[in-house]
Amino acid sequence: MNQIALIEKTRSLIAAGDISGAEAALADLADTEGDGALMVVLEQLQPKDILAVIREYDNSKDSVINLLVTPAQFARAVVIEKQYKDLTRTHLRGMMNAVIFREDADPIEFLTAIGDLEGGSEALADYFSEKWSRIEAFARTGLFDTVEDDGEIVSEATLRGATYARARIERDEVADQDWMELAWILRYELPDLFIEMLLVLRAKARAHDLGLDDEEAEEDDGKVDLADTDRGRATPVAQDPDEESAI
Repeated sequence: MNQIALIEKTRSLIAAGDISGAEAALADLADTEGDGALMVVLEQLQPKDILAVIREYDNSKDSVINLLVTPAQFARAVVIEKQYKDLTRTHLRGMMNAVIFREDADPIEFLTAIGDLEGGSEALADYFSEKWSRIEAFARTGLFDTVEDDGEIVSEATLRGATYARARIERDEVADQDWMELAWILRYELPDLFIEMLLVLRAKARAHDLGLDDEEAEEDDGKVDLADTDRGRATPVAQDPDEESAI
């Protein structure tokens, strides 16, 4: 099967909801023609199609797609994941952990690619949404234990002032290939992105307390301010008006 035909087959399978079939077709290409051929096809697939496959990560088996997706391709998929409206963020966390912490990956390269896109800080905030209090504790004390946190919300100025503070815990102590290790990398390797993510996370937490959803929060004029996030830009979902829904 030539590459154009495979791309159309993959798109048709995804549109029909047969994600396993689409992944199998792509895996067959890698088996028969090599990883290079698969990477060429991945470059031509739309982010929503790549997302449809990688968000269904199953840790009981290896996925050739997760192993070969590039930081740029992955980042474009991550920023549109919220279109699925998965309130638990289970799929988002699963696919991020699977790809960012894969054996040959440089987590910083993937996180930088995400942070460079509009909506990247919001996607990272969604990843940490269920760990908000512990991320705040980490920002405040350098530890994930909320016992040492006095509840004070550290200002952005204070956060930036502590950018080069010495880590109280080493990465090896939180090397779980999950949210703790990711938070550690962000704070100590990509501090600007960590701060941007935390500002968005706080805004989401305030919106939740006010009973607002994300869209209402962006429209609420004095209650939730995202103006200082995403490198000085607000963080609406990155959408191409010509792009079909990821759902």
